[in-house]
Amino acid sequence: MYDAIVIGARCGGAATAMLLARRGHRVLVVDRAMFPSDIPHGHLIHHGGPKRLASWGLLERIVATGAPAITSMSSDLGDCTLASAELSVDGVPVACGPRRTALDRVLTEAAVEAGAELREGFSVEALTMEGDRVVGIRGGDRRAGTKVTERAAITIGADGRNSHVARAVGAAEYEQVPSLTCWYFSYWAEVPSDSLELYDRHGRAMFAFPTNDDLFAVFVAWPASELGVVRADIERQFLAALDGAPALGERVRAGRRADRFYGATDVRSFMRKPYGPGWALVGDAGCHKDPYLALGVADAFRDAELLADAIDAGLTGRAPMNDALADYERRRNEATMPDYRLNVARAQFTVSPQERALRAALYGNAEATRQFFLAVEGLAPREAFFARENLDRIMAPRGQPAGVA
Repeated sequence: MYDAIVIGARCGGAATAMLLARRGHRVLVVDRAMFPSDIPHGHLIHHGGPKRLASWGLLERIVATGAPAITSMSSDLGDCTLASAELSVDGVPVACGPRRTALDRVLTEAAVEAGAELREGFSVEALTMEGDRVVGIRGGDRRAGTKVTERAAITIGADGRNSHVARAVGAAEYEQVPSLTCWYFSYWAEVPSDSLELYDRHGRAMFAFPTNDDLFAVFVAWPASELGVVRADIERQFLAALDGAPALGERVRAGRRADRFYGATDVRSFMRKPYGPGWALVGDAGCHKDPYLALGVADAFRDAELLADAIDAGLTGRAPMNDALADYERRRNEATMPDYRLNVARAQFTVSPQERALRAALYGNAEATRQFFLAVEGLAPREAFFARENLDRIMAPRGQPAGVA
């Protein structure tokens, strides 16, 4: 009998298993994959993700895989280029982008070190039930052909946007938005860069960053309505999109593509009720977002902490489990909803007039731009930067004190 069974051993599941095991709970984590293994998903970690990795003692391990610590970034939304360097606080960089082979290996190893039991190559065939309560799983080792049933106080679905757990328990969806974009990405060698680069130009969104093996990861999005045209000639459309940001396009064309193109076209956004009798959801299984703001990994880390807190409270008797899990949903929604809705708006290639005005005021103000990036990326308090008094000061006409018309 386990305290928790986690289905899915990637960023949301392995982190949840690790955090529960570190609190002394008996945890089984299963995954059909064998690690290390890659998946065709985005892997940029920013928006507070590096800070969480550091707090868990894993950031240095991630960097040691060959994924550079990123301490500079730029943003070009077709208006101006905001750029800043020295974006780190207490040794924590603004971003890092490890390939999933590296990231998931570090996370699963940390879960096992904490005391969790990992079963790779394990396929879950069904949840086991007592009445309406999930009490465990039935499945087995794909290689050995063995079948087992395991029981737990709670079973956690960390099995992605097409979650088997969510489907089996009928987890309700809300805040649903159909796919707004389609994405393709690949990796280039011989492209010098040490920065996270963000672009939204001519109806195309792009982000690029250095990753393992001295490669440069490049992601491009188009409106979902253009998927057929893009699919007909991916490389041509990809490079044409990059040419809309000449500084990026020229460097990529001068390099050498080192991998095939990967696509992400089912990128609808939704939130699911993340708990019920004997079960919970974390990561993309509980909340899936369009990749525009690249929130997936960092939000999975955040929600793993929130869920581990709730389950620990329930298992130790500090709160009834159902109340603790209801609090998990509330805290998750409060944390994610502003970014969720901003992401939906930006995935429609729209930027608010207020954001345009702020960007115009930041342009040429190096220190304010640095503080802006630190606040947005979770390395400085957002409330301080976005306080009315601070914004008034930044947006006052140059050479004129705030509040003077």
